[in-house]
Amino acid sequence: MRAFEISEADGKLSCEVRDVELVQLTPSDVLVKVDFSGVNYKDALVASAPSRVRRIDKVIGGVDAAGTIVVSSIPDLRVGTRVAVHGGDLGVGRDGGFAEFVSAPAHFLSALPSTITTREAMIIGTAGFTAMASILALEAHGLDADAQVLVTGATGGVGSVAVTLLAARGYQPVASTGSPSESTWLHERGAVRVIGRDEISDKPERVLGTARWAAAIDCVGGDTLNQILRSLQYGGSVAASGLVASAELTTTVYPFITRAVNLLGIDAVEATASTRERVWTTLGEIAQNVDIAPLVDREIKMEQLPDAFESIRNGSTRGRILVDPSPG
Repeated sequence: MRAFEISEADGKLSCEVRDVELVQLTPSDVLVKVDFSGVNYKDALVASAPSRVRRIDKVIGGVDAAGTIVVSSIPDLRVGTRVAVHGGDLGVGRDGGFAEFVSAPAHFLSALPSTITTREAMIIGTAGFTAMASILALEAHGLDADAQVLVTGATGGVGSVAVTLLAARGYQPVASTGSPSESTWLHERGAVRVIGRDEISDKPERVLGTARWAAAIDCVGGDTLNQILRSLQYGGSVAASGLVASAELTTTVYPFITRAVNLLGIDAVEATASTRERVWTTLGEIAQNVDIAPLVDREIKMEQLPDAFESIRNGSTRGRILVDPSPG
């Protein structure tokens, strides 16, 4: 089969489309014919040397994919079932979705709702799963209807889907971005306001800024997350899933003990079966009424992946990049 293989030897990185043999399935693995995969920030990190996330020297990239099951001995995942494949060490420590076929343990797979095609599943992808999980976490912590919710990194994968889903659920997303030229596009996705990165908080001379946001979805990390914490309203929450700016967080205890704010960590890698079902079921309900096609930045072949990684690293994408694994 054709696959995009990433390998590193003696500090030298190789990324190319090759014909490779399918890995032998274990009894717990399911084989999926891939219709589409998506490009994530994590994929760009895997295809770097040295890589802080890739666990083996040679791997087929792609941390998510969607397609149809062609081999399975799992009763709940029968041949012909349309699925999304993501999580665990897919594309990091075992071969991933940048291929014509992908094999994975059953707990990496989620059967798709009838309202979501395999292409739409990758428009959503790991990024959209993370965005929906973030919204559900905020709702579980008391997010009020019609509240203003800040979204950072709003033109990226998680951010752009978060803006779209928040608007679809009746909230008022405020999009924070370093790409002001994309304001019109973000308003079209449902943002009620678009602000710059330096407009998240104020009063830098004080331990807390003005209480502005009922909640936030942060895809950036670092000082951006610190600024969100110091500008949340009393009892507000931030769902944090990104570290594009930095993995370091320097803050104070004041937001937590004087405004009772909540910092909620969002993880799509080891999400439980119940979380996966809840997220994809909710996405299926929303998909009936929301056009997610405009979230596609572009659709590419596997040979174009290196350029896509560079775009992701530079923050020059707008929405999602889809990968069609079929020959050009």
